[in-house]
Amino acid sequence: MTRTPASARTTPRRVRWLIVVGLIVVIAVITAAVFAYQAPKSSPRSSSSKPSLSRSPSAPSSSPSSPSAAAPSNTPRSGHRDAPSVADGVVPDGVTVFDDSIPAVANLDPELLKALRQAATAAADDGVDFHVNSGWRAPEYQNQLLRDAVSKCGSEREAARWVATATTSPHVSGEAVDIGDSNATAWLSWHGAEYGLCQIYRNEPWHYELRTDAIDRGCPRMYADPTQDPRMQQ
Repeated sequence: MTRTPASARTTPRRVRWLIVVGLIVVIAVITAAVFAYQAPKSSPRSSSSKPSLSRSPSAPSSSPSSPSAAAPSNTPRSGHRDAPSVADGVVPDGVTVFDDSIPAVANLDPELLKALRQAATAAADDGVDFHVNSGWRAPEYQNQLLRDAVSKCGSEREAARWVATATTSPHVSGEAVDIGDSNATAWLSWHGAEYGLCQIYRNEPWHYELRTDAIDRGCPRMYADPTQDPRMQQ
């Protein structure tokens, strides 16, 4: 019987070992390639999952590309004039007849303002406050109110029952004030004449003007609405 040499018997073992080593190397290479491919894709997802961490949501952007940074808030857009402001006669909430810093109050006729403050002081003793909803108005603001009224009412004729033109409105001349709330207007309906303060239009219980004769004679008869007022026909 012929004996197989020792060197011949070890050859298959070496071959199998080399195959195993080769497979391990191949697997290692494939694994490394997979991790290398996935790493760039996972990074953006993890960084974008919490965008609020970079800046508080309430903090304005300082980037030049931000619309708020590109144009000041008072810059007209699309060719339209800025919205009316306090300087035009807009009245913030909570304004009283004693707020001289508000143009809608400060620009009222001095005699009207004096009468309003005297009445407001007396009303305060009854627990009633006079708040100004509207007073003096710039002509441009008055015209805008009229345009808005026409749009809302559907016609100039109907809008005229509530809003006058800039050339006829006593608000523009500082001779009228709109008072709130209902407690204040109720107080004025009883005591306003004592101070020369009269409701002029039946459809506007908040609209008051100065009629000095009312102190002795009482307030004149009210017009149904501004369209019945001869002053509005000018």
